[in-house]
Amino acid sequence: MCSISGFYNPDARFTSRREHYSHILSDMKRVLYHRGPDENDHILTDHCGLAHTRLSIIDLENGHQPMTKQTGDYATHIIYNGEIYNLSALRNKLIERNITIETTSDTEIILLSYLTFGAGFVKELDGIFAFAIYDERHNTLTLFRDPFGVKPLFYTMCGDTLVFSSEPKGCFCFPGVKAELDASGLNEILSLGPARTPGSGVFRGFYELRPGCYMTCSNYGRHTTNYFRLESRPHFDSYEETVKKTSFLVQDAIRRQMVSDVPICTFLSGGVDSSVVSAVCASELRKKGERLTTFSFDFTENDKYFKANSFQPSQDRPYVDKMVEFLGSEHHYLECSNTMQADLLTRSVDAHDLPCMVDIDSSLQYFCEQVSHSHKVVLTGECADEVFGGYPWFHREEMLNSGTFPWTPSLEPRKALLSPELIDALNMDSYVQQAYEKAVSEIDILPGEDEVQANRRRIGYLNIRFFMQTLLNRMDRTSMYSGLEARVPFADKTLVDYVFNIPWEMKAKDGVVKNILRQSAKGLLPDEILFRRKSPYPKTYHPYYETLLAGRLKEALSDGQSPLRSMLNLTALNQFLDNPKDYGKPWYGQLMAGPQMIAYLLQIDYFLRKYQVRIVL
Repeated sequence: MCSISGFYNPDARFTSRREHYSHILSDMKRVLYHRGPDENDHILTDHCGLAHTRLSIIDLENGHQPMTKQTGDYATHIIYNGEIYNLSALRNKLIERNITIETTSDTEIILLSYLTFGAGFVKELDGIFAFAIYDERHNTLTLFRDPFGVKPLFYTMCGDTLVFSSEPKGCFCFPGVKAELDASGLNEILSLGPARTPGSGVFRGFYELRPGCYMTCSNYGRHTTNYFRLESRPHFDSYEETVKKTSFLVQDAIRRQMVSDVPICTFLSGGVDSSVVSAVCASELRKKGERLTTFSFDFTENDKYFKANSFQPSQDRPYVDKMVEFLGSEHHYLECSNTMQADLLTRSVDAHDLPCMVDIDSSLQYFCEQVSHSHKVVLTGECADEVFGGYPWFHREEMLNSGTFPWTPSLEPRKALLSPELIDALNMDSYVQQAYEKAVSEIDILPGEDEVQANRRRIGYLNIRFFMQTLLNRMDRTSMYSGLEARVPFADKTLVDYVFNIPWEMKAKDGVVKNILRQSAKGLLPDEILFRRKSPYPKTYHPYYETLLAGRLKEALSDGQSPLRSMLNLTALNQFLDNPKDYGKPWYGQLMAGPQMIAYLLQIDYFLRKYQVRIVL
């Protein structure tokens, strides 16, 4: 994994001020060093500058970037972030056409495929990626992003120059690019956050290349091509055939994503998702006489304060212990303190350049940092709930019929803490409703589906394009901040495309949540793990954490220079801080309730200060 950054202007002459623009490229590399600490380089041409930092995973010696191929008088350059899992098939296609391949690097295969087949070759890629190719002959820059947005790619315009980067901080290195928020950006943070509208870069004038798209930039402007989208199709396989095919697709995705020239490990929570991934990895490594390393996470004194609820019915530790014994893995139990996850709330903003999933994010960032001390590659069970229907909103009638994003059924808890003037200016309900209606309009409903089936299809699509994207953002930023590459087999393109169209009657047969996944994993896991009731990523239940956050927010707002202060209803906020447990249901997802709202406000305050954000309303 790596970072990519750069700029492009078809009419510029960047080389006329080589030192100036080379310095900008060096700054872009510097601020993204965490994503690629092993090596870095950049290249500057008349019309384009490309910068790269590298985390070496494949072909450690020959994968240097930017990579260039010369064709006659012209060169084509690539910078690439990602992993490709069908490298052998792509290589064979090139060999069939007598293309000379000089390395085992996936970067070279991508560049040669582009030169041989054109930009449309991206449809053949199986992997996670974001990359940029500059073609000198035609003076075109093309940006590419993987089907589900596992790898990030932001861009903005500064005058006539397009500026792009793996993270917004890279774009801010270009002179004239400023951190500003208009009404849309504030709505992204306050109304939809920590989710984001697909394609939104939140900052004014910023965009994120949408998953499954590539964008070509030239003298003629910018043109975006959607090369992959989820399609609604009738499902004709029998239940037995569906179980068998799902089993193959899941295990095949995991095996393909084990490709690495450095050791891999897995995150293991003791739930079915991470246990399936770990079981397949352990089995494959055992064939080579190797032992899998696994990691699990918890919080200090959670065994003392944990209280079961409908969202988190059980603690992970007993199930982790059973899986470690079953796998024979070399296991490491990692623990995060309340103070540590509170302290890391600001570093989470540093990683995202935006407010994010607060302590769910900061704690995972801490755990990833610990794992990165011994490993560069980890496989996770992320995305299985979005793909197989593991969340309550797939099952509860009031959520199915909510007519909005089911993980944020009401904006009232958010609006209660904001100033009336800001609420009026943002028109929050309308913004969210428009985002929801635009999203559900993108997916086709099949003619034979009744309203319940149609709602489930819509929620399935929303989960993949909104909720899953939020978790993928979290996984990328928390891991890459410490130079750890996280892979997500359940976000495999072929697997998701197939499972999306499996009827609900099969997915949740006999009322069993994620039944089709559990049945497809029979024989891989003990039944006690296979049919364990879903329990999400752990969070702290220690009462001190809430008190700690409330004290820090009061201190931040006591500063007359706080940019957040004028946005809040301070009377309502103080009442809330005195008794945040009265907050009620989670305001986002299953885990973000009262303490997380305090943490989110702390992140917003830090974010506005650090980036010196200018509000434009």
